[in-house]
Amino acid sequence: MDKQRENILLAKIRGGDKKAFEALFRQYYPHLCLYTTKVLKNPSAAEEIVQELFVLLWENRKKTKIESSLQNYLFRAVKNHCLNYIKHNQIVNEHSKKVLAQTEKFYSGENIDTQQELFQKIEESISELPEKRQKIFRMSREEGLKYNEIALKLNISVKTVETQIGLAISTLRKKLRHFLIF
Repeated sequence: MDKQRENILLAKIRGGDKKAFEALFRQYYPHLCLYTTKVLKNPSAAEEIVQELFVLLWENRKKTKIESSLQNYLFRAVKNHCLNYIKHNQIVNEHSKKVLAQTEKFYSGENIDTQQELFQKIEESISELPEKRQKIFRMSREEGLKYNEIALKLNISVKTVETQIGLAISTLRKKLRHFLIF
């Protein structure tokens, strides 16, 4: 596409012409997806990044200034999005490794006393719940019953079951907060 046609297309897009934007999308979307897939080796992430780029382009159409060619702008933008995606994934992976290491350390033989203390404290905390809440919580967590099954067995509403479980979890979080290292 020559510079003059690009400028006309961009002017139409800035003016809110959806057909012009669709033409731009149809022309560049497949090429940008292919490029991004080669960079990321993840087709679904690649499509998401390219779609996000077009959404941002449309949302910022009035203030976006493209000095170089439209094609260069789009490929440079998608490259930057790929780099951000890669950096973000590296941070997430590092965090996951830290959490995994903490979990492995906690569940190793070194922390058997802490584990036993935690399980004992959990059981004590559940036992301290009001009788009806405790029963509903145990039916859900220990027996693996669904909310509607509990409601039927106890002849109460599903909403009551949801409320009681929510309150039980909230109470347990408060009582066990110093164990919540993750």
